[in-house]
Amino acid sequence: MKYRAFGKTGIQVSEVGYGTWGIGGGLWQGSEDDQSMQALHRAIDLGLNFVDTALGYGKGHSERLVARLLKDRKERIYIATKIPPKNGKWPARSGTKLHDVFPHEYIIECTEQSLQNLQVDSIDIQQFHVWNDEWAEDSEWSDAIGKLKEQGKIRHFGVSINNHEPENALKLGATGKVDTLQVIYNIFDQAPEDMLFPFCQENKIGVIVRVPLDEGGLTGSITPQSTFPEGDFRNRYFRDERKQQVVERVLRLKQLLDPEAQSVPELALRFILSHPAISTVIPGMRTTRNVEANCGVSDGSLLSGKLLAELKNHRWDRNFYH
Repeated sequence: MKYRAFGKTGIQVSEVGYGTWGIGGGLWQGSEDDQSMQALHRAIDLGLNFVDTALGYGKGHSERLVARLLKDRKERIYIATKIPPKNGKWPARSGTKLHDVFPHEYIIECTEQSLQNLQVDSIDIQQFHVWNDEWAEDSEWSDAIGKLKEQGKIRHFGVSINNHEPENALKLGATGKVDTLQVIYNIFDQAPEDMLFPFCQENKIGVIVRVPLDEGGLTGSITPQSTFPEGDFRNRYFRDERKQQVVERVLRLKQLLDPEAQSVPELALRFILSHPAISTVIPGMRTTRNVEANCGVSDGSLLSGKLLAELKNHRWDRNFYH
């Protein structure tokens, strides 16, 4: 496993981290706790040292699984979690008042709950699970975060940027009050390269990449006949003609496979890690098989300039979350 500087936090973070939305249950169906724990432990065995979770994943279930991991391991594992919006709206809507989403006392209460779920004294990175740059200069959130830092209950602060809105955190970044930004970035959604990544590099802000495999679209396993368990959000994400659209684009990507990347997931992860702004990428992993495959990409091999240039042609600006 290779490690990278995590912005200005002073942390050296594994370039492949662990996304735990899937193991929390809820909108992702089919996870089993025993299998999830085996996968988490295997990841740590392979050198992974960064786990991203959230209070809203399975109503805290994901955090409680992470607590079991921390109890059983002696390695230093860095934990990032997230505060859900109080109004329950994903993403944050323009014109919404901060006080309706992240009021001061709510930030404190959620952090206390996450500390209890995780069974730790301090959270390495506390994040807001949505963001609107209209709130950048509002002192209500920054006072709460400052208080939590002073009390030692959180070490660093970050934001998970709204889906497909990478510029909607530049004002926040300019305040100097954010340590990390989490954003969707993959072969299809390359928009963060336009403005966000250069900004983060210039200001030494750590970058966490989520949805590296497009919620499964870049696994290479989606077909027009693919089905998902009842209640699984992917039924909506890949509805109507979307599966066919994904299949056609992935077929074109498969034509690029060669010794640099021998599968579509490997190509997708190497594409991300080849960008110098990235600190860590957090694929969701629910089996040891996926853990081993994803962690194996962290071998120091970056994609060639020629292949990266070709992948630029596969940018696909769309929003399947709508």
